Amino acid sequence: MKRTAMELAAIATAAVPGLTPVGFAALSDDAEDFDSALIVDALKHRWRVRSPRHDEASMRLEAELSALRAFSAKVRASLPFALPAVAGTVRQGPLRTFVYKDMPGHVPTLDELVDEGSNLAKALGQCMASIHQIPDESVEVAGLPTYSADEIRQRKLNELDTAAATGKVPSRLLRRWEHAMEDVALWRFNAAVVHGDFDEEQLQISHSSITAVKGWTDLHVGDPADDFAWLSAIEDQSFSERVFSAYVEARGKSADPHIMRRAALAAEFALAQWLVKSLDSKDAERIAEAEEMLRELDQNIAEYGGQPLSVVEAPRPLATQPEAPAPQAAQKPVSLAAPSINTEKVTALAPEKPQSQSTPEKSADHQEDSADQPAVAAKREADAEEPASKDDEPKSDSTESEAKPATETDPAADKDQQAEESTK
Repeated sequence: MKRTAMELAAIATAAVPGLTPVGFAALSDDAEDFDSALIVDALKHRWRVRSPRHDEASMRLEAELSALRAFSAKVRASLPFALPAVAGTVRQGPLRTFVYKDMPGHVPTLDELVDEGSNLAKALGQCMASIHQIPDESVEVAGLPTYSADEIRQRKLNELDTAAATGKVPSRLLRRWEHAMEDVALWRFNAAVVHGDFDEEQLQISHSSITAVKGWTDLHVGDPADDFAWLSAIEDQSFSERVFSAYVEARGKSADPHIMRRAALAAEFALAQWLVKSLDSKDAERIAEAEEMLRELDQNIAEYGGQPLSVVEAPRPLATQPEAPAPQAAQKPVSLAAPSINTEKVTALAPEKPQSQSTPEKSADHQEDSADQPAVAAKREADAEEPASKDDEPKSDSTESEAKPATETDPAADKDQQAEESTK
């Protein structure tokens, strides 16, 4: 049951003794998981209330509390922003509502971030770098999840199988994602502490600086690229590039050069993950919306190629396959929404504008696949039964060259050879 801002204000008085609300307003949050409100008390102090709507959301708040308690004074001092402070909690049945002291600054929009310019882009890159430099032990002590690069890649492949089995994901997207997930070079990175739900709504900014970061419910050790996926919503790619440049400068040799590729993959694949989640909920409206967004993404990639995902180029189609029809006159790409796995927030995917010359990857993506969409899952199961080969081992950078198309036997040559043998 959804709680109003007035109801949350009443709950907050039970969580924080002496709190006397004189004003309140609803806050933007993960609408599927939380009800949130901003409260102003008689002393003009501001408070933020988050109330979980179900057991899973309640567990996320409990995880955040454990994470915040695990951050030592040394860790807190190393961060260039403030962390949330829990002022009180109140339990209602199996669920517990949390009241936080509000932090300085305000929540920006994506447009505002871009308008602030290079200073904020640099601050944002440094902010993300500082999170990824938190010692893993801080997360492990709190009992939060820890994943290696190989485990992350395998989880993605398993989720791809699940998405393919629905029969509702365009085959072009399945091939594109599968190739990226099987590209070993893309997944050579060191796991790091990851915020897990990072986007503009978790930020508080003031005068081109980041004053606070909140929403630590999904803190874990994993892929740093997950914290960059939301940048795909920003049409001005130069802003994202400035953020990444500042991040690399702050992290030095620890920075992974392929973060933005995996971030683009995460942003696209979030649509398939949302489709699966919608199917599980049996929400017909959400299912239809997820299918439409996947179709729009597929069309955009067919016309414009999309952002590059893989390090190793996808194989070119065989020469015997029909040529893809020439694209129509260039149109402005349609922005798609990529909902977060844990929320109903949407993040727009900004496909690249058409280039004067098509790339091999784009040509490959233009080819339609007549096979059923669940074929990806069947292929994965068949591959799992085969013994591992040397090709499965990580290759050095020198071997990461362009994949060559398979050669075919010329049918005409076979007929000539048979005719010659018959005459003998």
